[in-house]
Amino acid sequence: MSEKIPGEDQLPTPGQVLPLAPEPQSAQGVEPGQASGTKPADEVPPPPAANRVMREILSSNWLMTLLAIVLALVVASILIVVTDENVQKAAGYFFARPADTFQAIGRSIGGAYYSLFQGAVYNFARPGFVNGIKPLTETLAFAAPLIAAGLGVAVAFRVGLFNIGGRGQILIAAAVAGWISWSFPLPPFIHMLVAVVGALIGGAVWGGLVGFIKARTGAHEVILTIMLNYVALYLIQFLLKTPGALQAPGTSNPKTPPTDPSAVMPTLSDLLTLLNGGTQVGSFRLNVGFILVILATMFVAWLLNRSSTGFRFRAVGENPHAARVAGIDVKWVFVLAMIISGALVGLAGSIQVLGTNTSGFGDGIDAGIGFDAITVALLGRSRPWGVFFSGILFGALKAGGYSIQAGEGIPIDIVVVVQSVIVLFIAAPPLVRAVFRLPAPGSKPKARRPRLTAEVTR
Repeated sequence: MSEKIPGEDQLPTPGQVLPLAPEPQSAQGVEPGQASGTKPADEVPPPPAANRVMREILSSNWLMTLLAIVLALVVASILIVVTDENVQKAAGYFFARPADTFQAIGRSIGGAYYSLFQGAVYNFARPGFVNGIKPLTETLAFAAPLIAAGLGVAVAFRVGLFNIGGRGQILIAAAVAGWISWSFPLPPFIHMLVAVVGALIGGAVWGGLVGFIKARTGAHEVILTIMLNYVALYLIQFLLKTPGALQAPGTSNPKTPPTDPSAVMPTLSDLLTLLNGGTQVGSFRLNVGFILVILATMFVAWLLNRSSTGFRFRAVGENPHAARVAGIDVKWVFVLAMIISGALVGLAGSIQVLGTNTSGFGDGIDAGIGFDAITVALLGRSRPWGVFFSGILFGALKAGGYSIQAGEGIPIDIVVVVQSVIVLFIAAPPLVRAVFRLPAPGSKPKARRPRLTAEVTR
C-alpha cells in the first residue's frame, strides 16, 4: 500500500482550472513597487539647469585648451624663478629675511611677463601709437606662416592623416616661389600672385605625392613625409650649389638671389606710406601674407564644415571602413586631403620668401615652421579658427621671447618649454581634469537625492 503524500489532496486534477492569484492590495493607498512614505520614481526632481550648463562648460574643449595654457604658464613661471639670479641670492638668506625672496620672485615673474607683453602686444616705452603697436605687428608677422602651415596639418588631421612633412613642403614651395620671382618679369602685385600660386602648386605636388603613394601602396604617411622631408632638403641643397638653378649668380655661397621687388608682398608700412601721401610711416614687417592667411582660414572653415568634400573628409577621419561601405572613395579622399594640406603649407613657404626673407634664402628657410605647425594644429583642435588663434598665440610667444631675453636676461628656450608643455597638456586631457577636478565630457550630473515624505495616518 503506497503512502499518501502530504498535500496530495490539494493538487489540481487534470482539466481543472486554478483561480488567478489576487493582486496585492495597496496598504494605505501606497501603490505596488512604491516604498511606504516615499515619492514615486518619476517624481524625483531632475538636476537644476544651471548645474547642467556648468557641467557642459567645465567639460568643453575650449576650457581644456585655456587651462592647458594656464598650466604651461605656471610651469614657465617656476622655471623663470628657479633660473633667476636675484631669486637665488635672496633664497640664500630666506630664513633671515623671507620677504626679500618673495619680492624677488614677484619681480622676476612680473618682469618676465611684462616684457613678453611689451614684445608681443604693445610697448608703452615707445613714443606714439604707431611705434607702440609695432610689437603686435611682429606677432602677426610671425603668426602668418604658422597659421597657414597649421591649417594644412589640421586638414590632414581631420582625415585621419598625420602630415609631418611640412618642412619638405615649405622648402619646395619656397623654391618655386623664389624661382618665379626672379625668373619671370611681371607687373607688380600680379607677379606676387603668380609666385604665390606657384608655391601653392609646389606644396600641393609634394603633399599629393604622399597621398598618392599611400592610396596606391598603403604605405604609412608618417614614414613617407619624414623621408620626403630629407629628399626635399637635399634637393634644395643641391640646387643652391648649382649655378643656373637656385644659386645666386656670381657667388659660391648656397644662397638664392633676392626676391624681385615686383613679387615682394606689400607691407603695412607701404600701405600707411601710401595713405600718408608718400611719407614713410613706420617699419613694419607685417605684410599681405596675413590677409592671405585670413582668406585661407575662411576657405578651410567652409571646406570642412559646409561642403560635401568636407563631409567626406570628416567621415573618412571618423571611420574609413564605414565611409568605404557608404560609397566614399577613401583612396581619393587621402590624395585630395594631402593635396590641399600641402598647398596650405606651401602658402607658408611663399610668405617666408615673398614677405619675410626677401634678400635671398638658404636651406633653413622653413625656420622650424613645419614642425611648429603640428603644435599649432593640436592646440587649435584641428578647427580652422582654433588654429588661427593658436597661431597668433605662438606668434606672440615667439615675438615676446626675444624681448624677454633682451630685457630680463631670461633664456629664449623658456618659450620653447612653454610650447612643449602646452602640447603635453593638450595631449593629456585627463591630467588637466585631474588637476582642476573637472568632469569628464559626456558625464551626467548627479540627480538630487529624493526626500522621504512620511505620511502620518490617524
